[in-house]
Amino acid sequence: MPDTILTRIRRAWNIFRFGDNYDLQDIGSGYGYRQDRLLRMVYNSEGSMITSIYNRIGIDVAAVGIQHVRTDENGKYLDVIDSGLNNCLTTEANIDQSGRAFIQDVVMSLCDEGSIAIVPVDTTLNPAVTGSYDILTMRVAKILQWYPEHVQVDLYNQATGMYQPITLPKTMVAIVENPLYSVMNEPNSTLRRLIEKINLLDVIDKQSGSGKLDLLIQLPYVLKTEKRIQQAENRREMIEEQLRGSQYGIAYVDATEKITQLNRPAENNLMAQIEYLTSMLWSQLGLTKEVFDGTADETAMINYWSRTIEPFLSAITDAMSRVFLTKTGRTQGQKIMAVRDPFRLVPASLLAEMADKFTRNEIVSSNEFRQVLGMKPSKDPRADELRNKNLNEAATEEESKPKPNEEGSTDNAKS
Repeated sequence: MPDTILTRIRRAWNIFRFGDNYDLQDIGSGYGYRQDRLLRMVYNSEGSMITSIYNRIGIDVAAVGIQHVRTDENGKYLDVIDSGLNNCLTTEANIDQSGRAFIQDVVMSLCDEGSIAIVPVDTTLNPAVTGSYDILTMRVAKILQWYPEHVQVDLYNQATGMYQPITLPKTMVAIVENPLYSVMNEPNSTLRRLIEKINLLDVIDKQSGSGKLDLLIQLPYVLKTEKRIQQAENRREMIEEQLRGSQYGIAYVDATEKITQLNRPAENNLMAQIEYLTSMLWSQLGLTKEVFDGTADETAMINYWSRTIEPFLSAITDAMSRVFLTKTGRTQGQKIMAVRDPFRLVPASLLAEMADKFTRNEIVSSNEFRQVLGMKPSKDPRADELRNKNLNEAATEEESKPKPNEEGSTDNAKS
């Protein structure tokens, strides 16, 4: 018998209202970084070209559907489970984010932070009491402190509209670690070195465009006395006033004075280092220039999928399956699975050939392939059959029986 509305309201649980206050309990020593790592520092990559890499990876990972599914004894996909968790992953994760925007937020935060927590905010039952709860809303949280069996996260509180630190058991939140941590988040990784070089280049460009002239004025007398130094200061201020008041920045000097300009472009190998680090980073992440501008061939996209996208999907799905699904649910075949559309990157010129091979070999039906093309299913019942359409239908038993002639012999017995 399904629960009534009153029963569901009575059992509903919110992490901010009814959650155990672990901040007031003795849960062990707290640290600002993970204890299983020697050093972990969070760098800010805003304002650099690195954000475009985060965004590209986040969009491509979010484009792959993540669903709460049921599998068979071999781990093969059977069907989708209609649950609140599946609704969060596919339709609405919270009041501010759709399912796809939530996954993109997870990936981009993962690239920037290295480790993040996926926190179930609203659930049907208290997760600290039972594991048989369903998730209604979830959010991405930054991990502030690591404890032996708990984590302190900076979580957005919808009721107050502010981020609020809250301490939760590790068994309640899905902690996801960046699979490319050593490349993107280590203090001396390729990505961090590239960010430092880009920031240094930005500083040099800012100094070059600051409007300073950097001039040396050689006066026709020796500056050894206080009076001569004061005279030189007056002369410098006079030239500055001429340049400031002139429409085109023109000033005059005495014939005996000599001016030397210092802001000539300095020769350095900073840009060469940035280009080298960029190419190294792209190779370590499985990225190419063609992937970003959309001209990559099939081989490059397969390499990008297997080396970059798939590790992120596995890290997210494994973390959620481990925490949000009970051991009983996993033994019953429940799983958080990334369901990839294999026809997403196939050009239109190959779809007709693939449709013929898939239907002829009885892998998919005609209606299933029509959905790939974005077409409505056909109402013809034969369109749902797994049958080779290039062959005629088998004759019925009555039609296949030989018909006797008037002499009592069969037609095909004559020689």
